[in-house]
Amino acid sequence: MFVFGLAVMFKLFSIQFVDGEKYKALAEKRVVKDVIIPANRGNVYSVNGNLLATSIPKYDIRIDALTSSSKNFKEYLKPLSDSLAKFTGKSSAYYQKELQKARNNKNRYYLLARNIGYSDYVRIRNFPLLNLGAFKGGLIVEQTEKRERPMGGIAQRTIGYEREDEHGNVTRPGIDGAFGVKYLQGVDGKRKMQRIGKGQWKPLSDANEIEPKDGFDIYTTIDVNIQDIAHHALLKQLETYKAEHGCVVVMEVETGEIRAISNLGRTSKGTYYEKLNYAVGESHEPGSTFKLMAVAAALEDKVIDTSDVVDTEKGVLTFYGKKVRDSKWGGYGKISVSEAFEVSSNTGIVKAIHNAYKDKPEKFVDRLYAMNLDDTLQIPIIGEGKPVIPDPRIKNGKWSGIALQWMSYGYNVRLTPLQSLTFYNAIANDGEMVRPRFLKEVKEFGKTIEIFDKEIINKQVCSKETIKKLQQLLKNVVEKKHGTGHRLYSENFSMAGKTGTAQTEYWMEDWSENKRYISSFTGYFPADEPKYSCIVVIHKPDISVGYYGADVSGPVFKRIAQKIFTDTPLVDEVKALEIKKASVEKEYNGYYSLAQTYKTIMPNVVGLPAMDAVALLENMDVKLKVKLNGSGTIIKQSIDKSVKLKNNQTVVLNAS
Repeated sequence: MFVFGLAVMFKLFSIQFVDGEKYKALAEKRVVKDVIIPANRGNVYSVNGNLLATSIPKYDIRIDALTSSSKNFKEYLKPLSDSLAKFTGKSSAYYQKELQKARNNKNRYYLLARNIGYSDYVRIRNFPLLNLGAFKGGLIVEQTEKRERPMGGIAQRTIGYEREDEHGNVTRPGIDGAFGVKYLQGVDGKRKMQRIGKGQWKPLSDANEIEPKDGFDIYTTIDVNIQDIAHHALLKQLETYKAEHGCVVVMEVETGEIRAISNLGRTSKGTYYEKLNYAVGESHEPGSTFKLMAVAAALEDKVIDTSDVVDTEKGVLTFYGKKVRDSKWGGYGKISVSEAFEVSSNTGIVKAIHNAYKDKPEKFVDRLYAMNLDDTLQIPIIGEGKPVIPDPRIKNGKWSGIALQWMSYGYNVRLTPLQSLTFYNAIANDGEMVRPRFLKEVKEFGKTIEIFDKEIINKQVCSKETIKKLQQLLKNVVEKKHGTGHRLYSENFSMAGKTGTAQTEYWMEDWSENKRYISSFTGYFPADEPKYSCIVVIHKPDISVGYYGADVSGPVFKRIAQKIFTDTPLVDEVKALEIKKASVEKEYNGYYSLAQTYKTIMPNVVGLPAMDAVALLENMDVKLKVKLNGSGTIIKQSIDKSVKLKNNQTVVLNAS
């Protein structure tokens, strides 16, 4: 027994003095721990300073019902209950009962309010008893943050988010995700919390051990006005044609800054929302919009010219048993390469490329490579789709006897909408290819930390001579009556671009019974001094309503182009006046001519704006009394035109 007692004493001494620090640390680890306090994520702004995404702090308020002394608890129980009753709408008696019950049950983690904003948090922590703090009043504050997007569903996928699941996997789509780690995230703080049983922990003090450092704010290139225009123009057309999904991108030609990007997918209920970032991530066969790339390659290699004549051979060509058809039955006969492009003749373009490269198809592919069409854009947004350009020298099963011919009119190749737009933007930009850019600058408390400038991918994708020819072709598509985009033409506003109508899922057995198409329009505006380039891609429109690119996607392009120069801020409004100068001058010259011609003879003012008509008559060489009924445009005048007028004569004008 004596030896056993000595052993116990030795073990106690060993635990207390030899391994004491080890066991203390272990005990403290089980009772006290450091909890991460997330830093406030930086805000995301539009280029004009509108808030696109922000982190709003949210608070859970609890009370340790055992911490306060009996005197304090008894003294402040009713005042606290009264304050809580005013805040929540429940009765004071309810809270007196619940708080007393929590103290009796030794509840050290009783919930008072969940997920409240900062102003409510300040209000509650000043309630009686709680205003004594954590140790005397039992106040427990837990802070989280919630990411809010003031624009709602508009550009939701592009703005993006950062989300972590229960397994620790992080998803980072869009701008918020792409720049989160480097700029938005900030530095987390730490706070000691104590275990109080039943898996619950409470802070040891009000203050944090290490205060979190907020993230930087980022200013994107997105313009909320243009974004709103693009979103609603796309949404309207998707609903009209009951399409599966679609996207729109608007890019500033000179800088590559993305002014708007909208991606909408259809739900089972027929509504649309930002499902996926199709513009960045979805590679697909572009169809006829790729004819620009094919013609560019051939012009640059000087193997064709726009004036060369090709025979469309009644609208059908056959290669290895596979047919290339024109949308026009019987074809177009013998036409120039220029006209073949403008009417989007598949046989015309295919024949021109086939004749030029049939013996050396790798030369065609090399030219596409030289124009950077095989490269990704290396944008920071995660998930960019990879281009697919078949090469006869690479044995990967993608090249075949018909690959060259199919590539020339946009099949057997794959590009994302943003990659296609980048090439068209280079043509608008006189050959300089710039990288699409989503970020303008990074700031901290209004102070600029970093500025992002234009990035050039290729200083000159084609020669100046080729660029001028391509620009004219794109202009002709809209301006010439036979052009596939002529229905978009407006004498007051110039546009240039190319329509595209591509079959999709044509390899499926049910395609002939259930035909699916991708309708697109890619171009820029104004045609002569381009400010913006734009692509519209709509997948699987209801063919009973329509499916051609000119019908489905073209109107979206036109609506966006025209509204940008009428609905956007002052700088663009000034530009709009310059663009519409011809029509304004015509109207003014007509008015001026009337004012100079008719001095004493009644002019024809029907069709003039009411105010112009009144001003015209009141400034004649005879004194007239003008009586105006209504407003708007003049539809009737009481004195016929060409009648000699007298002083003090009354003229009655009726306006609509």
